[in-house]
Amino acid sequence: MRSRAVTAFTGALALALVSGCASGDATRAASRTVTYWLWDANQLPAYEACAKDFEKRNPGLDVQITQMGWNDYWTKLTASFIAGTQPDVFTDHVSKFAQFADLNVLAPLDELPYTNKIKDSDYQPGLASAWIGQDGHRYGAPKDWDTVALFYNKKMAREAGLSAEELNHLTWNPKDGGTFEKAIARLTVDENGRRGDEKGFDPSRVKVYGLATNDAGDSDGQTQWSSFAASTGWHYTDKKAWGTRYRYDDPRFKDTVDWYFGLAEKGYLPPQKEFSETNGPEVQFGSGKAATALHGSWMIQTFYGLQGIDVGTARTPVGPTGKRATMMNGLADSITKNARNKKGAAKWVAHLASPDCQRTVGRSGVVFPATQDGTDTAVKAYAKDGIDVDAFTEPVAEKATFPFPVTNFGADVHGLMRPAMQDIYANGAPVDTLDRTNDQINLLLSQ
Repeated sequence: MRSRAVTAFTGALALALVSGCASGDATRAASRTVTYWLWDANQLPAYEACAKDFEKRNPGLDVQITQMGWNDYWTKLTASFIAGTQPDVFTDHVSKFAQFADLNVLAPLDELPYTNKIKDSDYQPGLASAWIGQDGHRYGAPKDWDTVALFYNKKMAREAGLSAEELNHLTWNPKDGGTFEKAIARLTVDENGRRGDEKGFDPSRVKVYGLATNDAGDSDGQTQWSSFAASTGWHYTDKKAWGTRYRYDDPRFKDTVDWYFGLAEKGYLPPQKEFSETNGPEVQFGSGKAATALHGSWMIQTFYGLQGIDVGTARTPVGPTGKRATMMNGLADSITKNARNKKGAAKWVAHLASPDCQRTVGRSGVVFPATQDGTDTAVKAYAKDGIDVDAFTEPVAEKATFPFPVTNFGADVHGLMRPAMQDIYANGAPVDTLDRTNDQINLLLSQ
């Protein structure tokens, strides 16, 4: 069903591209507006400031920014490609990149003025290379990056007898969970006041869970099981980028998933039914229902802004390989192939990647900009707010990160893995069911 949907989308898109060309170069040349789409409302003020600076430097060019929520964003973006109303520039996510590149709706930045000077060395290691297509062209200019760490309630940690030092040096393994599971168990409290590591603890009547739930993780598990799985030495695919085979049938991955969702059976992690878009980990944490939450650096201000909670952060635990691991994901700015003002779009993307704009974004203290200078500015901004972000930045400096998987048929991989992972989490399906799902995914990739 998903393959047919992609085929239908491709056909409709081809018609849209042809009709878009019929509008003529004169219409595009006449346009002095650069349209730009993004989804994060928290970042909007910083990019509005970048736009004002850009307009001062480029008289006659006007940047029109549209912001919408995550789900609406991708639905409307896809529809805009079909209708020929796509923006000139949009914030791209690496999980969507492969599909857009395959559908040929992105402009190669290395063939455009202003953006053709982008180099891998301009950014934090690994960010720029993630946006190179299979044809060798660059399709995204890195804008920011994120990693994952453990947010924790300092008061609850003290009451459990856990120090910041202990939480920052936890270990993990799939057999008994290591000191990480011991800490999560200790932080879990049932309605009778018994902790998860105490005799008489009732896992069916939990008042405070040791670890908040963040759904099943689907195909990437970024803020769920990814850090644990990667710390065993497991990799999503056979290659760092544009892999040709997934490894969801690897014993290391299945053992990790079995252990992770087993925390729910023990009462340390909420059951899957307690997760929803309106009851995510930050809500569970903020309401006192969970003592810790694994989440990304884009949520720093959200967690530290929770009323009445003294928040701390700790690094992901050391795994069986003796190393830590955290996914390093990065967003980028992409130019659409049929941008109405392609030259202006290229100027705008180059400005977004410039030191001035990167520092402007960094000063907002919302995300870590892609350049080292922008990152340093962000770290200082967080420090002014009394927030220590070492748990997020140290893995980058120590090269303890791994990339988001990039392959063809990304949407289909997600569509196959989502119900498989949900079944394991919600219904206790055996992890060996992943063998069949992995075979289906790899059959798809072999086409």
